[in-house]
Amino acid sequence: MHPLSRRDFMYDSAWLAAATAGLASTSSFAADEPQSTRKGPASEKLRVAVVGVKGRGMSHVGGFANRHNCVITTICDADSAVIGGAMKEVENKQGKAPKFEQDIRKVVESKDVDIISIATPNHWHALAAIWAMQNGKDVYVEKPVSHNVSEGRRIVETARKYGRICQTGTQSRSEKGMRDAIAYLHEGKLGKIKLARGLCYKLRPSIGKVKGPQATPATVDYNLWCGPAPMKPLMRARLHYDWHWVWATGNGDLGNQGIHEMDKARWGLKKTELPTSVKSVGGRFGYIDDGETANTQVILFNYGDCELLFEVRGWPSDSPFPGKESPKRGPKPNNFVGNVWYGSEGFLVCASYSGGVAYSNDGEILKKFSGSGDHFGNFVEAVRSRKVEALNADIQEGHLSSALCHLGNISHRLGTSESMTKKPQAFGENKEAGKAMTDMINHLKENKVKVEEIVYSNGRELSVDPKTETFVGDKEADAMLTREYRKGFEVPGKV
Repeated sequence: MHPLSRRDFMYDSAWLAAATAGLASTSSFAADEPQSTRKGPASEKLRVAVVGVKGRGMSHVGGFANRHNCVITTICDADSAVIGGAMKEVENKQGKAPKFEQDIRKVVESKDVDIISIATPNHWHALAAIWAMQNGKDVYVEKPVSHNVSEGRRIVETARKYGRICQTGTQSRSEKGMRDAIAYLHEGKLGKIKLARGLCYKLRPSIGKVKGPQATPATVDYNLWCGPAPMKPLMRARLHYDWHWVWATGNGDLGNQGIHEMDKARWGLKKTELPTSVKSVGGRFGYIDDGETANTQVILFNYGDCELLFEVRGWPSDSPFPGKESPKRGPKPNNFVGNVWYGSEGFLVCASYSGGVAYSNDGEILKKFSGSGDHFGNFVEAVRSRKVEALNADIQEGHLSSALCHLGNISHRLGTSESMTKKPQAFGENKEAGKAMTDMINHLKENKVKVEEIVYSNGRELSVDPKTETFVGDKEADAMLTREYRKGFEVPGKV
């Protein structure tokens, strides 16, 4: 192969294509001690309840229904209108329709359920998981596992106190190709890893703007849907999915798609605690709608001996990496979601959930990684063995990666508004982050966003104490590590 510099490679999408081709208090009804101590031998069917089936929950249905000697006995959703597909699929695979229950509180109390699999909106993840484990259930919970930093730590503490198995829904950790690629990094094959990049370039159009409160569907128990979040009038056109872009219920694309890439970035760096500092730059650019979260961000996390640089782009991006223009690939823009790790002896590009390619610094291919896995299967194996260490994505891993997303959003929300007409210097002397910010501005210009008319959030640079998972000398930021909860839906401040 013809040699080329690492930076030239990273800015050449044609090379990328070649690289990846072929690859509080507890609730009043929660038990003080677990109700179930079943160990689930291989010969025993495990009874599963899937909570939340409008979107991602259908993958949970497919992962458990008549698989791994499991049987789905219950489908739970606050909206009775969205359960049809799940009910039908379970009946087709198991020969019998499951029970439908609208109230999750009844599901977690049920003595006829061993596993609760959670695919609700983000604001429900922690409380649902905690209630389930307090009632003796093992839990598979979607990413991000929490809506704020404190919630994630409470889930970990609950799992440990009650001896429950709790898997995070970051399925890349069970893909053979990704596991082999990360092992390659950890074995030092590319030398010392100084920088990990996570890239979430994914089109996120405007969700529109309503003129006033909207009626919630008659099929929805809105009290249950809101749960731990404030029960306020619906101020967007769609109740479902667009909750991602509202702070009360979602975490933006950073905590939606981006959490996958954030988790892999931290995994590759082999970091098992939070960073020492975080700073975010960005905003919601190009349209005015009912969304509140950023659609464009650059975030820098400092671990002392290495850095994690993360980018979110909600507008079309023709090039998978910032900088050099790339050829158009048909009528649709070439959005990119993936990771890159830079080592002293080479770099690793992973442009999928399940593999990637390692290169030397001069562009020579060193090794390719591919291969699938079964994340639900891994979880069930751990449930049967009762070995937390058997999990590929234990809740501790989910908490740390989710917390990174929350830290980035806190920095963003506490930022000062600045004009993009000024020379961007938000990241000081950090060349990689500064280049990413310049590329962010150019990316907006390419999408006809009038950058001279908008302001961005120059996020507050926050110092973090990794041991206490709090900020250093910043009470305002500390207050955003948790939230106020509605009565009856309190995530415990201490387990």
